[in-house]
Amino acid sequence: MSGSVTRFAHREWGPLFGTVRAGLVARGWRAVPMTLAAVCLTALFQLVQNQDWGYQPVQNIGSVRAEDPLWLALLRTPLSLFVPALDLPVWGALAQVLLVFGIAEICLGRWRTLGVAYLATLCGTLYARVGIALGPGTPFGLPASDAQVVDTGPSAAVVGLAVYVCWRYRAWWTGGAVVLAMVIEVIVKPNLAGKEHLAAIAGVLVLIAVQAWRERDQDGVEPRPGTRSWKPPIRS
Repeated sequence: MSGSVTRFAHREWGPLFGTVRAGLVARGWRAVPMTLAAVCLTALFQLVQNQDWGYQPVQNIGSVRAEDPLWLALLRTPLSLFVPALDLPVWGALAQVLLVFGIAEICLGRWRTLGVAYLATLCGTLYARVGIALGPGTPFGLPASDAQVVDTGPSAAVVGLAVYVCWRYRAWWTGGAVVLAMVIEVIVKPNLAGKEHLAAIAGVLVLIAVQAWRERDQDGVEPRPGTRSWKPPIRS
């Protein structure tokens, strides 16, 4: 039994763990400069928005609502990722960013990590508008009151990055568990945040499908770890 568990763990997490360990051993904290900057920025926003003088400035530069003009929401979306939700403990957001962004930065490189993170966040932000337009009478719809909900935080980016890294390193069961957890979240508590997580996953899955198709088209076979066509971690 223990042998089966060991083989499963090695198959599921071996390549991912090896890449992360090698990066940290070789460079230490220098392997994740973008992640550390993101953690510091998130902590700073949390500190400032809890001051009487700082709440409104943070809202002005990083708060997104579906009722806002689209151009303004798109302008605020990049920083909204680092503004912790006021109704959730900040340590949760910091831990998510440190762990998932850190793993992604080592495995994918900082620019691809940021790209996937912002794609997932943007999908969630745009979905809110679509969901409100559909209305509460449809499975993917939202009540009109959700247009006034402040939509900030790294959770959509974290979920999207987790699914993308699991695909890139063939951690199929882990990636499936992340998706299943988000589906259960929506079933148990069908709110804006939960449905945005599913929208983020959907956007990342489209990206994965496009990249997988391009890689198969270029190499003639599906890329796998350990083969010539499997792409090594992108460093930047």
